[in-house]
Amino acid sequence: MTSTSQPTGSALLVRGGEAELLGLPSGGGFGLLTDSEETGAALSASRLTLADGADGAQPHRHLLSSEFFYVLDGAAEFLLGDEIQPLGKGDFLVIPPGLPHAFGAVRGSGADLLVGITPGVQRFGYFRMLQRVAEGRDRPESLIPVQERYDVHFLDGATWQIARRGRPSAE
Repeated sequence: MTSTSQPTGSALLVRGGEAELLGLPSGGGFGLLTDSEETGAALSASRLTLADGADGAQPHRHLLSSEFFYVLDGAAEFLLGDEIQPLGKGDFLVIPPGLPHAFGAVRGSGADLLVGITPGVQRFGYFRMLQRVAEGRDRPESLIPVQERYDVHFLDGATWQIARRGRPSAE
């Protein structure tokens, strides 16, 4: 199913239940709300639901865009630079270009997040790639050549892995 967006005058409307849904094997998934070409590159937006304690994104940064998160429900933790910041229902976070960050649902809670990036970057293709990686249909290395295209620049994840699991991962 593709996102059905409908212009209303000069506004963009995406009706509930019409967004393309990308499930994740750990539970939860992406609801693709609008991509940059639909907003004249103003923003890209999605809804991300994460299962209890699930990772959302490994450490990365955006060079061209700010990313924002609104916690609709549950609790999440964010790596912001070298600090871990917990967020709960109703909290709003804006991450400026260049700031290393990562996020995931807090253990014992899922998280329901409204996520946006501005100015908009075409992100739907990236989220579809993430789904294929999560399902084992593509290797994580397939994301490396598209870092510039999607303005997602991967970083060392040791600090995040220690915070989330108490030790670096074997990646």
